[in-house]
Amino acid sequence: MAFSIMGILTIMEFLVYRDTRMKYEYEVDKDFTSKIRLNIDITVAMKCQYVGADVLDLAETMVTSAQGLAYQPVIFDLSPQQRQWQRMLQQIQGRLQEEHSLQDLLFKSAMRTSVLSLPPREDSPMEQPNACRIHGHLDINKVAGNFHITVGKAIPHPRGHAHLAALVSHDSYNFSHRIDHFSFGEPLPAIINPLDGTEKIAEDSNQMYQYFITIVPTKLNTNKVYCDTHQFSVTERERVINHATGSHGVSGIFMKYDISSLMVTVTEDHMPLWKFLVRLCGIIGGIFTTTGMIHGLAEFFVDLVCCRFKLGMYRPHEAGQVDRIHSNHCTETLAPDPL
Repeated sequence: MAFSIMGILTIMEFLVYRDTRMKYEYEVDKDFTSKIRLNIDITVAMKCQYVGADVLDLAETMVTSAQGLAYQPVIFDLSPQQRQWQRMLQQIQGRLQEEHSLQDLLFKSAMRTSVLSLPPREDSPMEQPNACRIHGHLDINKVAGNFHITVGKAIPHPRGHAHLAALVSHDSYNFSHRIDHFSFGEPLPAIINPLDGTEKIAEDSNQMYQYFITIVPTKLNTNKVYCDTHQFSVTERERVINHATGSHGVSGIFMKYDISSLMVTVTEDHMPLWKFLVRLCGIIGGIFTTTGMIHGLAEFFVDLVCCRFKLGMYRPHEAGQVDRIHSNHCTETLAPDPL
């Protein structure tokens, strides 16, 4: 039994030794001069000539879509294969919110699949494109800013920021949108971003969608990937613009982001060999010691029970022998002398 338990625990300890764990370390981010890559793949249910996308940060720097974004006329409704891909991505998002260990598994695997990209349509629809896919990347400053998609193309203005919305009919407003991918930094297959797979259907033409994003610089160091990227958390809000009821604003999609002052370093940690050997010696020595104590305790109780049983058997027999000896001695003493 001791050797069987020892073998089972040794095998389990070896499996623990082969496995790795993700270690998270936090420090102050001291890099404020570098640029951040903003990766975008968003489909809006409006024609491309009616919408415009750009970035405006707190340094009053405007990054226009002409510097890295492409406008592609598409059909807003997904094909069956694309819809299946979106549902799979939404299921992963749901599991990530429940189990943080799943993100560790994605970090370790660093899967090189096409999870981050929407598959092409497998059918050839006859209807005309009714939406616009805005995709590409922009290099933005490492300060808080606002990426937005609204009516009209953006134009530079010396006193602020403007979109040519007067030429667009109000009946064509529809900010129903689908976010296939939205991330900061170098795109990695090991990271599923919080907004990937998000789909919003507008119930009113004057709908405003707001996403408040906090970006966390991240250094990823695993056995398969070593890079600098950015994770982020997001909260969202939507409302209908109605100036008569006091709900002011501009219809569109607004993503307001801020940079965290902390940087996270994610490292894949492996148990060192010496620690595995120490734990293995502890297992073997502990089993030997425990089984020895159990064996000695059991032997003590067995001897105690057996000794009591033997004393109970032979005590009456020995008493009878003593009585007979005393009787014989008395007989010999009292016998008359024949002489």
